[in-house]
Amino acid sequence: MTETMQDTTEELSVEQQRRAAMLTKLDELHAEQAKAIEGGGEKYVTRHRERGKLTARERIELLVDEGSAFLELMPLAGWGSDFKVGASLVTGIGVVEGVECLIVANDPTVKGGALNPWSLKKSFRAGEIAEKNFLPLINLTESGGADLPTQKEIFIPGGKGFRDLTRASARKQPTISVVFGNSTAGGAYVPGMSDYVIMVKEQAKVFLAGPPLVKMATGEVTDDESLGGAEMHSRISGSSDFLAVDEYDAIRLARRTVARLNWRKQGDSPTGDYLEPDRDPEELLDLIPTDLKEPFDPREAILRIVDGSGPGNEVAFDEFKPLYGSALCVGWARLHGRQIGILANARGVLMSEEAQKAAQFIQLANQKDTPLLFLHNTTGYMVGTEYEQGGIIKHGAMMINAVSNSRVPHLTVIMGASYGAGNYGMNGRAYDPRFLFTWPSAKSAVMGPQQLAGVLEIVARESAEKKGQPFNAEEFSGIKEMVEAMVEEQSLPYFLSGMVYDDGVIDPRDTRTVLGICLSVIDNQPIEGAMNFGVFRM
Repeated sequence: MTETMQDTTEELSVEQQRRAAMLTKLDELHAEQAKAIEGGGEKYVTRHRERGKLTARERIELLVDEGSAFLELMPLAGWGSDFKVGASLVTGIGVVEGVECLIVANDPTVKGGALNPWSLKKSFRAGEIAEKNFLPLINLTESGGADLPTQKEIFIPGGKGFRDLTRASARKQPTISVVFGNSTAGGAYVPGMSDYVIMVKEQAKVFLAGPPLVKMATGEVTDDESLGGAEMHSRISGSSDFLAVDEYDAIRLARRTVARLNWRKQGDSPTGDYLEPDRDPEELLDLIPTDLKEPFDPREAILRIVDGSGPGNEVAFDEFKPLYGSALCVGWARLHGRQIGILANARGVLMSEEAQKAAQFIQLANQKDTPLLFLHNTTGYMVGTEYEQGGIIKHGAMMINAVSNSRVPHLTVIMGASYGAGNYGMNGRAYDPRFLFTWPSAKSAVMGPQQLAGVLEIVARESAEKKGQPFNAEEFSGIKEMVEAMVEEQSLPYFLSGMVYDDGVIDPRDTRTVLGICLSVIDNQPIEGAMNFGVFRM
């Protein structure tokens, strides 16, 4: 059987082998995403529905415009931790009454919607996306508050979420809270600090302390409805602006609230019609080598993502400086009718020429207020005596300087490798891209697993020599294997996505659609490029 399978593999073309490998990775991705979709599991979802309630995803589906796309963000948050994948939140960008909104929904089937440390990271990133792209923020609230066993990791930083809600309001960025159930303790401040509040009759319970705690603290005996029910807050405290008769009515009221925001985009709209890509996006599955050390031509990916050539867009991709610094491919294109600049690694390593070319291109994009798209497949900047003497540090710093001080919106997609300072120069997470997505083929770390383990072995060998001790290579081989395995695991896209180091792992074939949504969101505000940069070491 093994020989037959091997023979079959050998008969496949290179593209077919790559496609088969990518499809396997996509199957794995769908299995991991299913863990987030199932919420707290069948038992708790059934119990939730028996109470006459909709799930978080059903609430979102009813909230967004029929037939529109919902771009879910960070679905794998918490992957590899002790908490449920998804971190008890569903969040993403959806169109409500024609308005793009950032939606955050507590998942009450996961520990009653209690927030754990990963929920906090996910909600903070969602708030950041809403702020930078000036999106109305809708909270679909039903949470028991903080996950008490991990309160030490939540309580102090958690206050930032309430602070950010008030700052959003001060920026005239609307905030809407729809309360479907419990919103207690600190969670009471989500509706308390929102511009608009809708509460569901006989379901919403909003109070700083529930009846048992009130009795312990003051001796008063009370009940949920008198203390924090939807009707009380709508008729007496005034903390609720609208009393919904049920969940469907609450969603209707939320949609009407958005419709009355008088919301309009302040940025430029796409110009004219656009054509579908010149090459079939389905073929993106055929491009990525199974061994990331093997380079591939990013132009083949670009031509399957950007608008096709034709009237008004004679060339799909206008490459800039094609004969100089050829390990980095840069140029101009349109995507869903919007002009973008693209930087894509043509070969893994970045040298001085590539760094200088990138810095110039980023400055040009800022001169003409054009968003930038970074497509990663890099092992980092070149090392060695020749390159150090040639100024690789100052040239790499020049590129990172340009990325750091660029003010046009940045989008990042990690297609393959993203190692070392190459991750920084190509606008990794630390450099605040508006959005960052990874493909299932992506890997990211300080360096490759074999290189890192090899460096540790060299250091251990030199340390033993300095101490006059023998170096036991056989004994160290076990440590080396362990380190390689650990770094390999920590380089995988699921691990990085679980840490909220990206906004989601996506199917390569969806890249154009995902980026199109992101560019549309960016249009909420005018784009103004940087007027100046830091000192470039020449």
